[in-house]
Amino acid sequence: MAKTYNNLYEKICSFENLLLAAKKAQKGKRFRENTAWFNFNLEKELLKLQEELINQTYQLGKYKQFIVYESKKRLISAAPYRDRVVHHALCNVIEPIFEKTFIYDSYANRKSKGTHRAILRFTEFCRKNKFVLKCDIEDYFNSIDRKILFNIIAEKIKDEKVLWLVRKIIDSSPGNCGLPIGNLTSQFFANLYLNDYDHFIKETLNCKYYVRYVDDFVIWGDDKRELDQIKEKINRYLFTNLNIKPHPKKTQVFPITQGTTFLGFRIFPTHRLLRKSNFFYFRHRLLKLRKLYHQKRISIEKITQSVRSWVAHVSWGDTWGLRTKLFREISF
Repeated sequence: MAKTYNNLYEKICSFENLLLAAKKAQKGKRFRENTAWFNFNLEKELLKLQEELINQTYQLGKYKQFIVYESKKRLISAAPYRDRVVHHALCNVIEPIFEKTFIYDSYANRKSKGTHRAILRFTEFCRKNKFVLKCDIEDYFNSIDRKILFNIIAEKIKDEKVLWLVRKIIDSSPGNCGLPIGNLTSQFFANLYLNDYDHFIKETLNCKYYVRYVDDFVIWGDDKRELDQIKEKINRYLFTNLNIKPHPKKTQVFPITQGTTFLGFRIFPTHRLLRKSNFFYFRHRLLKLRKLYHQKRISIEKITQSVRSWVAHVSWGDTWGLRTKLFREISF
């Protein structure tokens, strides 16, 4: 029988945990008005939050929604700062419990994992196989069945008060399906939602070469027919057990020599190319930053930080010439 956990709520509500959560929640947002106000009255705000949680009178605030255009159009829902503190407080306690159950080759939102390790593992597996089955879930965050998600959590967590808090956060946006993109908890829950599926791939289908990053997952092999059969099996599993389905146009089997799109790159056994959409998105952003700089609305330090972050990521591909051309074209 799988191990279950109780008596966790007191840990979530402890002042020490809430203080740690506040420190995590403010990273990169310390000088925003709502964050600064909360921190100015930190002890008072945390004690108030603690009292609301203990008495189960805590209510979530309204999301601030906005659209971002990166690889595709996304609606981002930003929770109020005090709610983000609660998200961190919850994850501080329950995330380590589920972390123990994750497979090695699940890379999103995990310590010592991340995009770059996923890219390296991806390249390694490309060099050992002839074909790849590339999949992602159609409209993943909006398709997550909240009832199924809650049941996954409740299989391990037996503390009713923790489940009360989980339910409030899961049901914080309208409808029966979907999680708001932008929450720390949504990132964690989205990873957890496919955890049993990961074990199905590894232990039932015995797929040796498999990598997942959120809803973007890949299986390698030397037999195209076998990968086509696996594709049908995972389609059935995902629909039957999780009420989701792979994107019909983005779930295909093809030779690895064609290159496979993954985490912003097109990856080949011998090299990695930056996706055109990634390049043109950043070029557009750089032009916008230059305009803001000339209007004296942004500092050169902020621009440098943004550029360094992008360069650090794209340097994992063969992009030296592309970067050189871009920075010659757009200067400040």
